[in-house]
This record gives sequence, C-alpha cells and structure tokens, in this order.
Amino acid sequence: MKTIKILTIILCSSLFIYSCSDDDDSVTDDEVSEDSRAELYASSNTNGNPTMYDLSDSDNIETKTFLTLSTDAEGIYYDEDEDQLTQASRSMLKLNTYGDISVTEDGINLDLVLESSADLESPRDIAVNGDIFVVSDNADVDGDPNTDDGRFFVYTKTASGFTLRNTVEVSFAVWGIEFVGNDLFAVVDKTSDIAQFSDFSSVTTNTTVAPTKQITVEGIVRTHGIGFDDGTMILTDIGDASVDSDGGFHIISNFQSKFNGVADGETLVVADNQIRVSGGSTFLGNPVSADYDADSDTVFIAERANGGGRVLAFVDASEGGNISPDINNELSGASSVYYYSE
Repeated sequence: MKTIKILTIILCSSLFIYSCSDDDDSVTDDEVSEDSRAELYASSNTNGNPTMYDLSDSDNIETKTFLTLSTDAEGIYYDEDEDQLTQASRSMLKLNTYGDISVTEDGINLDLVLESSADLESPRDIAVNGDIFVVSDNADVDGDPNTDDGRFFVYTKTASGFTLRNTVEVSFAVWGIEFVGNDLFAVVDKTSDIAQFSDFSSVTTNTTVAPTKQITVEGIVRTHGIGFDDGTMILTDIGDASVDSDGGFHIISNFQSKFNGVADGETLVVADNQIRVSGGSTFLGNPVSADYDADSDTVFIAERANGGGRVLAFVDASEGGNISPDINNELSGASSVYYYSE
C-alpha cells in the first residue's frame, strides 16, 4: 500500500457527515500533487456493485458506484498497475476482475476482464501476495454444523484469468485474512483468536493445515475484519452479531514483535499492547472488514449492521476510546473495504 498524508484535508469535506478542526499538521491543497490518488473501495452484500470514494481533492470529492452482474460481493482489491478491481462474488461464486477503473464513470457497467471458475461456496475476504489471490470461505466443509472448519481457495492470476491452484482446509471458521510478507494471518471466527500460517504461498497442494501459531487477543468478543500497514495491525470486534451497537476495533502497533512475544495458545493482553475503539459515538456494531493507512493513522471500516451498512473512517484513531468517525457514509450492505493511495 502506497500512502501520502492527505487525509486530514480530505475529511473536512462536506461530502461526509462529520467535520474536522484545523490542525498544525494539516496538509494544504498546494502540497498535494494534482496527479495524486487516494481512493477507498467498498463492496456490498446488498447489490454486488463496488463503490469508489475519490478522496484526492478536498474541493471536489466524488463517489462512484460501478455496476456488475454480481448481486452480492465480499472481499475487494485494487491493482493500480493494471487499473483493475477484483471482487469475490457471493452470488456468482467466483473471483471477478474488472478493468479501466480509473476512467469508468459513475453508474456504468464495469468491463469484466478476468474471472475464475465458480469454485467458491461462501467467500468472505481476499488477500493478495503478488499473483497469488487467496479467498477465505466460511462454508461448512465437513457437513457437520457442530464442528468448526473453513477453507482457503488459492488462485494464481494470469493474463487470461484465475486458475485454482489448490484449496487449504483449516479446523476453524474463517473470515478476514491478510498477508504480512509471505505469512497469512487469519481471524478465527466465533472467537477472539488470530492465526498465523508461515510462508503460506508455499503450500501448493490440496491439504489440511494447522496454524503455525494461534493466539487469543484480549478484549475482543468475536473478531472478523483484519487490516495491516507499516507494522500496525487492526482487528475488528463484532461483539454480539445480533446487536448493531456493540462493535469495536483494536489497534496493535509493532504487531509482529508483540505477536512473536506471545507463545502459541497464549493471550496478547490489552495493557501496553492494544488500543480499543468502541462505544456509542463510533457507530460500530458489526464491523466486518478493516483497512489501515499508517501514514495518517486512519482506520477504514465496513460496518454491516448499524444503519443497514456504513463506510466509516477514524483519523488519529490511536487516541482510542469512544471516538466519532471522521467519515460516516451510509452504504447498504457494506461488506469490505480497501484503501489505495499514491
């Protein structure tokens, strides 16, 4: 993820509900190149159409919703080199990649340029490492609802499409996933745990694997979303899935060092390790997806339950507590977010 410090001015725009105060560290329009890009992409369970928030110009912020044949999508990734947007379609059960994103106008059907076969059953998130696209799928693998299991579909992206390389089964329910280097980190759904799979891309056969390491994150009831940038990990907490106001997220700086310092099966305590954001002012109920921009200390959230779906952003989130979002944009069925800037 490439980042520049432009969000302070962006979030003062009247496009969103909340306003910001002046700050000595604020960036002026003159400091932002006219060629700079800062975009937040969001998926929806309600219609499958991706929404792009163009945050590059504080005087002319645009929101575009692109049309697709998908009616439900979860997991989203933007490739700036190819100008392509990839979603996991829950209605079509495949990966779909669309081209010419930067020049497509609002309300236009996206051009489908690549797709996978319909292998998926219940896709939830996408993690990308080079030409490897991993999709977490929370369908019941063994057919027994009393046992927790999940699966990762591992695809190789080529110029002609996505090839399903292999599937990896795990003994826990899956949701959010994130590559940190070559290691895949996965939230352990229905718990407050996070699991690490070292050098995940080297697993090239259909197999069942155990995590290299799994730890409990104190203070979380049920984790879902995961985001990482420049050493900081974000983990969301949906709390009680039936309640739309009890969610939160945790900020863990120096994550790899702290994770390495906890033994397998043990707990990362809150004290001196984590910062929690939660409370009535946050609009967090079921935050199902997260992304993070370390340069501006901004957390982006896809909130699924509160108000029927919201896209939220918290600037200077590391102050923690019951803070109000700086971006609060209603998006029905918001399911995933991905932030890109250059």
